[in-house]
Amino acid sequence: MAKMTQVDLVAQLQKAFGDGLEAVVLYGSAAAGEHIPKRSDYNVLVIVRELGMPELEKEAAIARAWAEAGNPPPLTLTASEWRSSSDVFPMEYADILERHRVLYGTPPFDGIAVQARDLRLQLEHEALGKLLQLRQGILGAGGDRKRLVELLAASLSTFMVIFRALLRYHGESPPADYERLVSAVSARTGLDGAPFARVVRHLRGSELLPEREVQQVLAGYLAGAHALVDYLDRLEESK
Repeated sequence: MAKMTQVDLVAQLQKAFGDGLEAVVLYGSAAAGEHIPKRSDYNVLVIVRELGMPELEKEAAIARAWAEAGNPPPLTLTASEWRSSSDVFPMEYADILERHRVLYGTPPFDGIAVQARDLRLQLEHEALGKLLQLRQGILGAGGDRKRLVELLAASLSTFMVIFRALLRYHGESPPADYERLVSAVSARTGLDGAPFARVVRHLRGSELLPEREVQQVLAGYLAGAHALVDYLDRLEESK
């Protein structure tokens, strides 16, 4: 059976919500040209007028078919929620505002802004949380190098989100290319970006990571995560 496409998704959302569907927006790596086949998914923001149980039930079958095509469920918000939540999810909003493609409806971005203070607070939370997840993943892998490679691959997209938010906090426009993004963050923070760039090349398929190199790359990757948390701690103190 053919997988659901973006065109199919929009058509089915229109059928489910009718005139209550206000916008459908593709965001993230696919909108920015950094989509990695078989690794990246298509992130979609759906903005609707109302979102009670009846509307969720209608969207559930669509979300299931979208997930079967390898994508996360659409991020679905009411218009009022979208307009009032940039302080709660500043990293996500900043990413959507900068990297998006409107698939349906009117661009829902007028009057939406991300404040630097909100961005810094979420940055600290996400960076420390990712460091803790990385440690847990290493413990859970039990030394299995294949699982450690998968851990590195699975964690990269979140670090790229954090890296982009960090540059935005400093008033910089983050590069779309992941290796250039790593380089810019390395220059800003002093962390060693080589392990992150190595994982980027592995995911792109241009330089697969052999099992014999996993421990070395992982050690550098973990050290980079530590350095990021330390940098953000110092950033808070300086403010």
